[in-house]
Amino acid sequence: MGLIGTVVTVIVVGLIAGALARLLVPGRQSMSVGMTILLGIVGSFVGGFLGFLIFHKDASDGFLQPAGIIGAVIGSVIVLLIVGARGRRAVH
Repeated sequence: MGLIGTVVTVIVVGLIAGALARLLVPGRQSMSVGMTILLGIVGSFVGGFLGFLIFHKDASDGFLQPAGIIGAVIGSVIVLLIVGARGRRAVH
């Protein structure tokens, strides 16, 4: 696929996963499109890490690996909830 294709795929999957996570988590998240993409990318790695811990698959790739779209959405929801909890604590 090449480097450009990989980068575009990561950005698109990050946008989809981040947007779905924002739709699933109640409340208002004031994020730009770039932050939504970053949320999805970070969520993908969180989902990959959790998948590795739970299922012990792909051990040869290491524990830090990207997940599929479902794992990316689950990881993005977790990241969004953590960021939201930290943000509320910082405001109060």
